[in-house]
Amino acid sequence: MLLVMALKLVISAFPEGGEIPQKYTCEGQNTSPGIEWSGVPEKARSFALIVDDPDAPSGTFTHWVLFDVAAATHALEEGYRGGVAGTNDFGKRGYGGPCPPRGRGPHRYFFKLFALDVPTLDIHAGAKRAEVDRALQGHTIEETQYMGRFERK
Repeated sequence: MLLVMALKLVISAFPEGGEIPQKYTCEGQNTSPGIEWSGVPEKARSFALIVDDPDAPSGTFTHWVLFDVAAATHALEEGYRGGVAGTNDFGKRGYGGPCPPRGRGPHRYFFKLFALDVPTLDIHAGAKRAEVDRALQGHTIEETQYMGRFERK
């Protein structure tokens, strides 16, 4: 019997569903946390990562779009700058930490990892979320997510 592990994402800086430390937010150093994953599907050829906040007042706000991460990669160190970065909803490439409006309660931040069956999504650096979402269609083998919360008081 072959045991197959499901794709799993872990962020050591905070527990699943827990408070995201200020360091990784707009009130701190605004740097991305270290991320690790395991249970990679055998057919995975690359990864994509999207971090978003579905609790934003104007609808889901995208904080990080990263794609064409090599299949051999199973971790991103804190402050990671590799892969190909898309444009987040701050209008910048790379990571933009949690920064919800003050006094609006905690927001949830979902770190979503996609295992893909292609080595590249064949889209340009700086692509916006909608373009990356379209490119992911038909190429996602498996996905997983990890959620943290943050509130500005």
